[in-house]
Amino acid sequence: MKPRHLLFASALAVATVGCTSNTTEDGSTTTETATTQLGDSLQQKLDMYTTVRLTADMSKLTEKERQMIPLLIEAGKIMDKLFWYEAYGRGDSLLAALDNDNAKAFVKINYGPWDRLNNNEPFIEGVGPKPAGSNFYPADMTKEEFEKATLKDKASLYTFVRRDANGQLITVPYHVQFKEEVKKASDLLKQAAALAEDAGLKKYLTLRADALLNDNYQPSDLAWMDMKNNTIDVVIGPIETYEDALFGYKAAHEAYVLIKDQDWSKRLAKYAAFLPELQRGLPVAANYKKETPGTDSDLNAYDVVFYGGDSNAGSKTIAINLPNDEEVQLKRGTRRLQLKNAMRAKFDKIMMPIADELIVEDQQKHVTFDAFFGNTMFHEVAHGLGIKNTINGKGTVREALKEHASALEEGKADILGLYMITQLHEKGEVEGSLEDYYTTFLAGIFRSVRFGASSAHGKANMVRFNFFKENGAFERDEATGRYRVNYTKMREAMNKLSEKILTLQGNGDYAGVGKLLNEQGLVDAKLQADLDRLSKANIPVDVVFEQGTEVLGLK
Repeated sequence: MKPRHLLFASALAVATVGCTSNTTEDGSTTTETATTQLGDSLQQKLDMYTTVRLTADMSKLTEKERQMIPLLIEAGKIMDKLFWYEAYGRGDSLLAALDNDNAKAFVKINYGPWDRLNNNEPFIEGVGPKPAGSNFYPADMTKEEFEKATLKDKASLYTFVRRDANGQLITVPYHVQFKEEVKKASDLLKQAAALAEDAGLKKYLTLRADALLNDNYQPSDLAWMDMKNNTIDVVIGPIETYEDALFGYKAAHEAYVLIKDQDWSKRLAKYAAFLPELQRGLPVAANYKKETPGTDSDLNAYDVVFYGGDSNAGSKTIAINLPNDEEVQLKRGTRRLQLKNAMRAKFDKIMMPIADELIVEDQQKHVTFDAFFGNTMFHEVAHGLGIKNTINGKGTVREALKEHASALEEGKADILGLYMITQLHEKGEVEGSLEDYYTTFLAGIFRSVRFGASSAHGKANMVRFNFFKENGAFERDEATGRYRVNYTKMREAMNKLSEKILTLQGNGDYAGVGKLLNEQGLVDAKLQADLDRLSKANIPVDVVFEQGTEVLGLK
């Protein structure tokens, strides 16, 4: 069977660079006409993104820290290359088949010929639907074949599923598939470790370098949790499982290079201590909140100076909650990283224009950056609440819910983040008004829904929007097409949805979650019309980055 990426490249070559001799009656070539139309349509898609320069205050860094950053960025670029393979196959074959600059630019944003902000619709003629399993599994493999296969590590986060010479399914570990690439990345991390002045960072970088070579990431995850005083940070390796929409098993490679904002981080440090108390108060039956979240969790604010791989594909992450390893979470909790410079850019360039267009005029004052930062931060904190293991012997929630796990977990974090803000506000621990947080929360749904309903975050956004709509948390003014928050009903809907999601997770109810996502995870015609208004107003959907050592003024 011909490799999938070569079939796509062949189709693209026919669609975009072939037929140069075909001439119409007026003398113009069909290829020129098709290329012009393709370029025009993709320019509209490119206009959905606004460019942001990723910079940070470098003045407080030591000389060795400044030397570390280029090494970490180079390692991140390798993760970018590995994600290309996981998302598509050979990206160089795809790009070489294109003769249109707009097509190449949009392919690079999406790491393939599918529009991540439009339900992964193909945007180039000749390309079929995006495989649910991306390039983690054989294109012709069925779910049933996978389930029947007796391969001990088939559900591992860190193996590809492939076919042998006889057509039988086999697994190939990441560190074997990417032997040369991970060796280079590992060496770069070791060079950075040699420069590290913080003992915790040195240990983490050393262990992470080893993990890239053997796919044993837990020791480095634990070391990452132990770091407290480092200014430079890097999140690197195969981490999130969103790209595997077939089962949600396979982790995709990504990288962030980060500089801690020490002042903002000090302001956030107190909130992790409230997790056990908030867990006990969750609006759900006792069986679904019996786990105790780790108390070593911490919150920090960062300026991000490099995105690579999964984190850079389509919509850009503005906050991180890691590690994903359930054992590490129960032992140590998680770390929540708020990417302040990226968050500020999205608020100024996207969130405020959306509020002006879709929130009623007298509530627009309640859309604030502090509330946006808080909602985003507590979303990440809320990943630590709830339940990681089912109550009925179905294993972890992630194992039981398979490809639905990520979408429901994101929905849980959204709604429990708002629950946390409400509870902490009543204790006097959160500044600002609840009206600010609730109104900004609704405006945030409009921002996030524009990423499409195909991703885990997109489905979570739509479930929340439709659930809130049904429960009267907001009303739409038909005369103006703007939305008004009903603060009392939003709080009631928040508690009701929290209970529903936590119960589905605790029961490992795969069928129930699938039903919820299929029925509620959709954009209806009226909402789509409102979202179209945002596009007509030239409000960007997301950002792309100018990034790297030159942007930072480093060699």
